[in-house]
Amino acid sequence: MWIKWMAIIGILIIVSLGIAAIYGSYRWQSDTDKLRAKLTSGQRTIKPKIYDQKELEGLPAPVQRFFRAVLQDGQAIVSAVKLSQQGLFNLNETEDKWSPFTATQLVITQRPGFDWDARIQMAPGVNAFVHDTYLLGEGNLHASLLGLFTVAKMHGAPENNQGELLRFFAEATWYPTALLPSQGVRWEAIDDTSARGTLTDGTTTVSLVFTFNAEGAIATIRAQARYRDKVTAMPWCGRFWEYSVRNGMLIPLQGEVGWEHPEGTRLYFKGRITEINYEFAS
Repeated sequence: MWIKWMAIIGILIIVSLGIAAIYGSYRWQSDTDKLRAKLTSGQRTIKPKIYDQKELEGLPAPVQRFFRAVLQDGQAIVSAVKLSQQGLFNLNETEDKWSPFTATQLVITQRPGFDWDARIQMAPGVNAFVHDTYLLGEGNLHASLLGLFTVAKMHGAPENNQGELLRFFAEATWYPTALLPSQGVRWEAIDDTSARGTLTDGTTTVSLVFTFNAEGAIATIRAQARYRDKVTAMPWCGRFWEYSVRNGMLIPLQGEVGWEHPEGTRLYFKGRITEINYEFAS
């Protein structure tokens, strides 16, 4: 008899978890829809609407080579990006414990903003749902188990805003027209293979050092200090490769990101774009 009752209890637990997972996913998707509606409603008019190589005059030599390598004269300026990713994420700060993830992301280039909606597998059948967002000048991180139980939440502090704007800036290698001076980026020379870019949105200003490969495309990015939390800022870096032409633009399909510790770089993200679609200024 006890075996029968144990089986019934087991079935009830499985059914309850299934119902919770379905409800959590539905509620999370509703929040995603609301975030992305706010992103879209905050779009600004983009000018100019077409890239003109005359815009490169006076820029550092490696930056000029970059734009000539990744853009064609007359390229329409990107206004929005929708992409899908898959890869590995390391949630452990001291060991390499990689978990598979899938994600979708919406990016708005003016006013800068994005929403990264990820599912990170914590155990078979158990996912952490993550929103990493920059919306109307404010950064937001929300992580939830099954989409129901919040395990981390940070919102709107200057440190969050700086960190998320840095992410937008680094990922502009996927939407390279956003790196043009006409779109708000200031460029400073460093040497023949690198330059410093600076971007301001509202009261937040961020800078990255971009290094370029032999073909002229972005190889790495580095911030001297990005906040991991409200008190800790560390050097932050990323690497990009597997370049491919999409809608006339040369973009990387693979990348990795990590924190620079005294003993070396500890990566926490390894991802690949599986699908990317653009909207252009019109």
